[in-house]
Amino acid sequence: MKKNKEAKTNSKEKTMSFLDHLEELRWHIIRATIAVVILGLIAFIFKGFIFDVLIFGPKNADFPTYRLFCKVANAIGRPESFCFDELPFKVQSRKMADQFSAHIWTSITAGIVVGFPYIIYEFWKFISPGLHDSERNMARGFIIVASLLFFTGVLFGYYVITPLTINFLGAYTVSSHVVNEFDLNSYISVVRTAVLASGLIFELPIIIYFLTKIGLVTPEFLRKYRKISIVLVLILSAVITPPDVASQIIVAIPILILYEISIYISAAVIKRQERESIG
Repeated sequence: MKKNKEAKTNSKEKTMSFLDHLEELRWHIIRATIAVVILGLIAFIFKGFIFDVLIFGPKNADFPTYRLFCKVANAIGRPESFCFDELPFKVQSRKMADQFSAHIWTSITAGIVVGFPYIIYEFWKFISPGLHDSERNMARGFIIVASLLFFTGVLFGYYVITPLTINFLGAYTVSSHVVNEFDLNSYISVVRTAVLASGLIFELPIIIYFLTKIGLVTPEFLRKYRKISIVLVLILSAVITPPDVASQIIVAIPILILYEISIYISAAVIKRQERESIG
């Protein structure tokens, strides 16, 4: 009875047309969007915490990262790098709707970040019918791992990349005649970009897993182009961090570690596929 039910389910999945798949995808997107909107509304209500604590946290001299880096700077005899009482810039709003607009878009961003596990869940539900039963059983593990990687990247972006960037750009000046008074949306854009970009970069092992599954990437390919990848990582680090060697190394190290982990994941996928083909 159970086998007949599974056979009917598989038959139904196979006979779904392209339009049926589009309709199915549409509903997954709708459900994910509704979740983001609901979480965004909750974030909209907690405006004080979102802005005063999270968004403007890296602007304050008592931010945990600054305190840690100040101790390190004192230890190496360079306290002027990260020891300060106040960052020399102000954030201002010069357009009538800027603050309201920033409030809405920041709330939506918060909804995306917090709702990421559910977004991944909806994505998995869409692709899982095309997978084997053994691969479908990995759904729970996949969602957990992908979410952990994303949130780890978000924390790395918030506590490392964001303060490094704000500290450098906020204090940078070409002349004493120029005063740093940044636009609200410009400041929030720096924080948002650092956080979301880091979260997505930390998904590299998951991306490599799927690319290996469909045959676009192999561990030999990753090992062959390791040196080129290191150069690309350093360039990426230079783009998303201030132009000093220490900051670039701090950002590059976890990305390189993720790349090496991705090689092992790719190799594990290939070995598993070989065992299944033999079996």
